Amino acid sequence: MRIPMKAPLIALAALCALVAAGVQATNYSVWINGRTGGGQLGNHNDFSYFGPGTVNAGVNKRSANWDGYNRVADQNHLIRDALDCYCTGPNWCYIAAHSAGNLQIGYALDFFGGSQRAKKNPTPNAQGQCGNSDGTTQTGWNIKWVNIAGGAGGGSELANAGEWALSEPLVSDLKTSTARALYNHNNTRGSIFYMFAGSKGTLYSFLLPGQDDEVVAYHSAGGVSGSSGSSYCNPSDWFCNDLTPGSANNQGGRAKWANHSVKFRDDGESVNHYNQGSWAGIVGKVRADMEANAR
Repeated sequence: MRIPMKAPLIALAALCALVAAGVQATNYSVWINGRTGGGQLGNHNDFSYFGPGTVNAGVNKRSANWDGYNRVADQNHLIRDALDCYCTGPNWCYIAAHSAGNLQIGYALDFFGGSQRAKKNPTPNAQGQCGNSDGTTQTGWNIKWVNIAGGAGGGSELANAGEWALSEPLVSDLKTSTARALYNHNNTRGSIFYMFAGSKGTLYSFLLPGQDDEVVAYHSAGGVSGSSGSSYCNPSDWFCNDLTPGSANNQGGRAKWANHSVKFRDDGESVNHYNQGSWAGIVGKVRADMEANAR
């Protein structure tokens, strides 16, 4: 007797399709704000810190909001929650961070990028936490690369000089010596940090060495290594060593942190630090890069 095979085969094909759909890889663009915050904590669709949420800022953009006020270690769990949601299992992330957001992603990768992370479904609750997907774990997160706009990973002399409210806990972390010792900046878990450095500095230029964007100097925005800040400039400035493009050592021999590469140096001195809630300043340069390359 012939056993009919058509129906079982159709059912098997449907089951395979469902399984495939369930593990289909999705790419996300995760944005991390800087000092002062602005977005609702746990709401990964609130881009009020950066600008209108309708703007193209990379594939499937999400915002890993933190308060931009308290110390990095106290707020870093919010960053890790977002990374767990969108950068585990079959899913991969592009990261974009502004200013002190540089400290947040660097801190997360150094201290937690080698830990076991539960694979998550990318559907957060009101606190920005996602449920487990299949009960398995993985080491660290799936990150394609990291874009940094006006990075404060090397701290700011404005914090040293008390230009911001001294009662603000984050200011302690933003001091140059503290920021550079807060975590191992060389330990990016293999992720490349692409640095975007602005140089339209005016108001505080007397406090910030070399070229600056009015908040951070090139030594920080360019990922220059070392335990303290130093003066780096554009080639047009003869009285200061150049911040070099890419990952090569800077003029004078000082290296950048491992896996750090200068992708944009503001030779025209036309870009400052402030995004003004409209994807402006150095954030605008990163946003354009995310639109073009985070797909």
